[in-house]
Amino acid sequence: MTRGRSALSAGAPGDHPAAADVARGDATAPGARDSSAPGARDSSPPGARDSAAPGARGSSLPPGARGSSLPPGARADSLPPGARTETLRGISGSPGVAIGAAVVIGGHRTDHPRRRVSSGEIKAELERFEAAVERAQDELRDMAKRIGDHRAEASILEAYLLMLGDEALADAVKRQVTEERRCAEWAVVAACEAIAGRFAALDDPYLRERSHDVMFVGERLLRAFSLPPQEPPSSRDTSPLSTRSLIELQNSIAMPATFGAALPRFSGPTILIAHDLSPADTAAMVDEPVVGFVTEVGTRTSHTSIMARALEIPAVVGVSDMLQRVITGDLVVIDGLRGTVIVRPGPAELAEARARAERHVALAKELSESRHRAAQSKDGVKVSLRANVELPAEAILARDQGADGIGLYRTEFLYIDRTSPPSEDQQFEIFRAVVEALRPKPVTLRTFDIGGDKFVSTFQVPPEMNPMLGLRAVRLALSRPDVFLEHLRAMVRASAYGDVRIMIPMVAGLGELRQVRALLHRAQEQVRARGQPCADEIPLGVMIEVPAAAIMVDHFAREAAFMSLGTNDLIQYALAVDRTSRSLAYLASPFDPSILRLITKVIQAGQEFGRPVSLCGAMASDPLAALLLLGLGLRDFSMEAAAIPEIKETLRRVSVAEAEAVAAEALACATAEEVECCVAAAFAPDLYDLLTGERDTR
Repeated sequence: MTRGRSALSAGAPGDHPAAADVARGDATAPGARDSSAPGARDSSPPGARDSAAPGARGSSLPPGARGSSLPPGARADSLPPGARTETLRGISGSPGVAIGAAVVIGGHRTDHPRRRVSSGEIKAELERFEAAVERAQDELRDMAKRIGDHRAEASILEAYLLMLGDEALADAVKRQVTEERRCAEWAVVAACEAIAGRFAALDDPYLRERSHDVMFVGERLLRAFSLPPQEPPSSRDTSPLSTRSLIELQNSIAMPATFGAALPRFSGPTILIAHDLSPADTAAMVDEPVVGFVTEVGTRTSHTSIMARALEIPAVVGVSDMLQRVITGDLVVIDGLRGTVIVRPGPAELAEARARAERHVALAKELSESRHRAAQSKDGVKVSLRANVELPAEAILARDQGADGIGLYRTEFLYIDRTSPPSEDQQFEIFRAVVEALRPKPVTLRTFDIGGDKFVSTFQVPPEMNPMLGLRAVRLALSRPDVFLEHLRAMVRASAYGDVRIMIPMVAGLGELRQVRALLHRAQEQVRARGQPCADEIPLGVMIEVPAAAIMVDHFAREAAFMSLGTNDLIQYALAVDRTSRSLAYLASPFDPSILRLITKVIQAGQEFGRPVSLCGAMASDPLAALLLLGLGLRDFSMEAAAIPEIKETLRRVSVAEAEAVAAEALACATAEEVECCVAAAFAPDLYDLLTGERDTR
């Protein structure tokens, strides 16, 4: 639903002060919002626009918005001595407001033996590991069957299946058993901790989140060691929530003494509280009355957040010490728009939450019903809204959100933490699935952007003083033409199944474009020589995210089939600001006049030479920034899929003439703050509901 402060909000890499806050007269100094860390008690008044994605639970109100009665089991009238209302701040994982009784899932890990094995036991331990992998995969397949039509969630579970069978994990476990002489369970823990540690050390927030995925896989494997051999398919329990799943849940629930040993029943609206949740855990609740999730760790790019958005369940993640502040049975309000959690709310907080939930659902319903309408301005000028995706599951979500195609498919995640590159066939199958899911709409495959802050063992990139300026992206690809050709052949083969375009990241000079074009032609010839089908022509474009490319854009416009502005990196390099630095986040503003001038130069070059120009940075998903871009002449946007319905509605409320007038004023401003004030003063009053996530019922 609403983006609120969206990807541009304070507290995320590359953030800036929210323009809507400026419009309301917020006098907070740039960067000051970062002082309230996730989990800290919230002393500020509600209303700040926090990041959230489109969506709500269909057209019905959340359980917490249906009436004044409390959920069964809630402890509002029997609080322990000294208990009081607390408001905690986290990160918006999935939009919506929900009220329910807390069920706390313990944060302890599965116990495992730590035993040294003799040389004669090595073979048996490796066989035990292989058997555990098979049992864990069978469990996930059963889970995928149970969630049925929820294709996005099933696709994430499929990713876990691939991780369980990944050769990098298997090799690491085998080394632990054969070289360190550890038993299979101990080897799994050691291998997963080592792999997860490498991810956790990265600057890229999406890749950091993958450390949790690795640990989830380890947990599934540890549980699988103690499971009995898989029963024949005919006798398996395929009910929505199997007895075995309930037993696992019961074993992990941290219950207060007042509940004894009984498993809390999901008999009413429930808020699940955990240190973290895996997609399998989340999917298991699909048919349960769970109305919200809260976790101590995670970001908007974690799989918990992705799953919650796909299930249209409100979620708040990254709430520090949440397990220390709530017990099973406590009444909880979660606000996935503001990223807040209220524990043991009073009557006033409950009344406000119910009203806010109703307003949010009213807006979400309107956006959901209109998401497949054409994207156009108030005066009928057509605009293309495509999606940025990383996983096949997100491609499906993009289609369901009304995307006009995929403007950026990040392929580097195929290479993460592998001892060898993925095969051509493996890449082709994934690309084909995405292309077929969106057909006949276009899919832009970006060649891998590896290096910098993206650790990938495949390439063994040597350490560098400044990896963000080193051997990465197209530079790395051209240094390994054998791997790059395999990558390109997979894309060429996928072009036989739909409208495929290929885009090159981090291009700084024309020589790089020409080298890639030559390799692409060779890949096409090789595919045709095998007798494999492919498109006659595949458009080859470039990302404009290096200032040198923006300055030389007239030359790129002559030779590239299309251009896409990658504003996240363009801002970082043009302003010399590390976008992962929280202390400098207020400087990395897309509203900076220098950035607007570079964007304008690229758009004008595209118009002059008849080349399509898109923008795939976080700027595209912010309502106020989108209108500014419309006024600068942009007609092709690409953003996270969940933002598409909101941006469609944003564009429908403003004419191109109005946007052009404000853009002209903005280009005359001298600072980012002046630009924000200019844009907010012009548009914020008409976008009140979209900026706050609530339908204005006044």
